[in-house]
Amino acid sequence: MAQNATIYKIELSVSDMDRHYYETHKLTVAKHPSETDERLMVRIVAFALNAHEHLEMTKGLSTDDEPDIWQKSLSGEINLCVALGLPSEKVMRQSCNKAAKVIVYPYGGRIAEMWWDKVKNGTTRFDNLRVVNFSEADTATLAKLANRAMKLQVNIQDGDVMVSVDDRVVYVTPDTWKDVT
Repeated sequence: MAQNATIYKIELSVSDMDRHYYETHKLTVAKHPSETDERLMVRIVAFALNAHEHLEMTKGLSTDDEPDIWQKSLSGEINLCVALGLPSEKVMRQSCNKAAKVIVYPYGGRIAEMWWDKVKNGTTRFDNLRVVNFSEADTATLAKLANRAMKLQVNIQDGDVMVSVDDRVVYVTPDTWKDVT
């Protein structure tokens, strides 16, 4: 019998000094049975880094034809497509053809580095693709914050990210491997 998703209720307060975005989002996030706490927290941080009133979590792991997070225009075009992990070059190509901007957030330390070495030459033609890595140490520490009912405060300044839950604070330093041109 298949396991059901675990529901997380999250109050996410984003203070992004770099984009002058200050908002609180009440999110109901379904954690797929195969999803780790680490991936869940990377998904939440990726949401915070791209927070917008039209940004939304998708079915993610539950479906093959949707990214983890997206932002659509009022007329249905995909303005932003956010993928987590180590997507294939084919998936990135398809995403870049469908969306105005694509951001991939790999994580996993050496495995992510090996993935990037393998696919980076094939991504040079995508002007709308951005790849931002999270270190293994950062994501492992983020995973320890996971809780089914969370009030997260995410502060972003000069590209650095501070994530706090209650009295626990984690600093994340995203590393841009490829930026949009």
